[in-house]
Amino acid sequence: MISTPDQSHPAAVARLEAALTRARASGAENTFTALFAESARCEAEAADRRAVAGTTRGPLDGRIVSVKALFDVAGTVTSAGSAVLRSLPPAVDDALVVKRLRAAGAVIIGKTQMTEFAFSALGTNPNDGVPGNPRDRRRAPGGSSSGAVVSVVAGMAEIAIGSDTGGSIRIPAALSGATGFKPTSGFVPTAGAFSLSSSLDTIGPIASTVADCFVADQVVSGEGVASRPHIASPYTFRLIVARGRLFQGCEPEVLSAFENAVERLRSCGLRIEDGSIEAALDNVAEIDQIGTFPSIEVGATLRGLGLSSLDGVDPKTRVRIEAGGGILGINYVRMVRLRQAAIRSFEQSFGNSEVFILPTTPIRAPLLSSVEEDSAFHQANGLVLRNPRVANMLDCPPISLPIPLDGLPVGLMPIGRRNADRRLLEIATSVETMLRGYSHAV
Repeated sequence: MISTPDQSHPAAVARLEAALTRARASGAENTFTALFAESARCEAEAADRRAVAGTTRGPLDGRIVSVKALFDVAGTVTSAGSAVLRSLPPAVDDALVVKRLRAAGAVIIGKTQMTEFAFSALGTNPNDGVPGNPRDRRRAPGGSSSGAVVSVVAGMAEIAIGSDTGGSIRIPAALSGATGFKPTSGFVPTAGAFSLSSSLDTIGPIASTVADCFVADQVVSGEGVASRPHIASPYTFRLIVARGRLFQGCEPEVLSAFENAVERLRSCGLRIEDGSIEAALDNVAEIDQIGTFPSIEVGATLRGLGLSSLDGVDPKTRVRIEAGGGILGINYVRMVRLRQAAIRSFEQSFGNSEVFILPTTPIRAPLLSSVEEDSAFHQANGLVLRNPRVANMLDCPPISLPIPLDGLPVGLMPIGRRNADRRLLEIATSVETMLRGYSHAV
């Protein structure tokens, strides 16, 4: 990963050139769908001039940032990973989050590969290719923000901006060994981003540290106040291990890494106890028995873009959209009402200084060759989505932190209370500091 720049030695141009070299190297071909080398050079030069003049725009000034291919960038087509959208006219304006990044001095290096319509979680895409997991190129990087995580871990960007509808930021972070944060919905505007699910879509960062995620979130949410999160005192919060069905089916290596991380945190003085979110999971399951929001709502997005059929859509994606097309309007309204009740109930079940923790995904990155067949793909896709999507359904802010390991990456996911995003990031900073103080081989 690229190191955080020392603002006293302006070097945005040098860091950009190093990132561009990596982005053009052998093996990196599928990470980006578009590189903005010339405009990025202009932005980097301007950032260096501001650094010399002492007129920096804040902690994101001069940082190298990639954006997912579902964001509008003026002059480019917003294909959202799909061949059927490539014939759309180029965007006439930047998405609002891209405007905010530019205003903060970020250097936008390019648009990153993603799964089609952001509607799967392994990172595979027959239209734009698949960037191999940077920890093992034979394995899936995780998705749908797949190119995003590869750009960060492989040193092509310092921060990536992705989207998260059911785990699409946290899954690649967990499988590829990065940090990924999903905010409470409504904090970051989705204007100018392709919508998979208007109910569940959120926008957030992938980076190498909680501090970088915090800075990026501050900018894209429009807050831009603090330059880094405070580190929560170990005595001011409590971690609750969400024991139950979300631990079922976990790989032994995932469970071992998680339990060792918990013991490490406990030895550092954190208050940790076992607990349950089973009642909330029952509420989510009741909604799932009717249907899923993305499968219904992406159909409305595509219809709004003028697509009258699903011809040309990847069959793995198409089958899920078609399932949503059969849901009656009355049942969709039931889903909305059940979700709002579930959100209120879960929000009232814990405080701002209580955080649930569980493995981000129950499995590590699968071999790409093992998920080529449809049934194996859908099984693995469902597994990696299982734990992360709960936070989307309950509209909570979660973050995936990498557990230090010698083997394939494993993620630990703290889930905070709705609207308590900053408090979660403060707690995550404390947890991150303790986790990085040890390593555990599996």
